[in-house]
Amino acid sequence: MAGLLSNFRNTMIVSFLLALVMIGGYFSHNQYDTSVFLQAVFRWLHTFFGILWIGLLYYFNFVQIRVMPAIPAELKPGVSKYIAPEALFWFRWAAVATWVMGVILAFNRGYLIDAFALGATSGNAQHTLIGTGMWLATIMFFNVWVFIWPNQKIALGLVEGDADAKAKAGRTAMLFSRTNTLLSVPMLVTMTMSQTIFN
Repeated sequence: MAGLLSNFRNTMIVSFLLALVMIGGYFSHNQYDTSVFLQAVFRWLHTFFGILWIGLLYYFNFVQIRVMPAIPAELKPGVSKYIAPEALFWFRWAAVATWVMGVILAFNRGYLIDAFALGATSGNAQHTLIGTGMWLATIMFFNVWVFIWPNQKIALGLVEGDADAKAKAGRTAMLFSRTNTLLSVPMLVTMTMSQTIFN
């Protein structure tokens, strides 16, 4: 067992195989209603990628950004050259997958347009609230790809920039990351409470 758990790739392969067994179990009990089954699969994927995305957002803001000033200068390259680029890879692609799965889920459930219109087309309070969360998540997704990642590439030296450009890019990336942290808590309220209150 230690051999399996010592290898991250193998651990995740086995984890997803076990998940597929569980999904098969749910399918066997709901094979006549494909729409509901697909909603369940999309919700699971949306949740999985959302945990990865927001978990890394919280890692950056609760740990890395706060602790970096206290790390001795000779140790900082360990974070900036190895840990941060890897974390940012999973962070930005988890943002894509979360957003896409959320859009697919909303489309599959039939409320995509009304939710993005904040319930204006139907007057439905559920769509107003979940739509607010969808817009917050869309802003956060936009921030990741338009502001955080391009500036982090400069700050981390993955793209050329002098010391002033790196400092400015690092601050910009931090401010947009902090903006996403601010938006994440109300966004999570809409994503979690809507399923309980309205369904």
